[in-house]
Amino acid sequence: MSVAPDAVDGGKGSVLMRDDGLVHLRWQPGITIEVDDAKAAMAKVNEVCQGSPHPMLVDMAAVASVTREARSIWSIPCSASRIALLGRSPVDRVLANFFLGVHIPPCPTRFFTSRSEAMDWLDAPG
Repeated sequence: MSVAPDAVDGGKGSVLMRDDGLVHLRWQPGITIEVDDAKAAMAKVNEVCQGSPHPMLVDMAAVASVTREARSIWSIPCSASRIALLGRSPVDRVLANFFLGVHIPPCPTRFFTSRSEAMDWLDAPG
């Protein structure tokens, strides 16, 4: 049974563990993700996963920017087994590709503009 999403400390995002075991991290539109936001989001993901790995959908559509320090936090392993970054705009793609080009993600990570393609990739066998 799904429950309401847990707010990330700082209020810029929320995390939900779905009934199917998928973790959904949703960032608020128009925000700048800073290092404390990234740390808070990772802590919330680890909390809802309770020590076991889960696939994660990160909805980053319309995020204004991500600081360099925040991007470095996402190179640290967390409870995500694979991560689909979901965006809508060319800016979202640039943010995701910059992260993927500069940092080595701790698990398989890809950018998508299609929610259904992202979900198919997350559901595919490892």
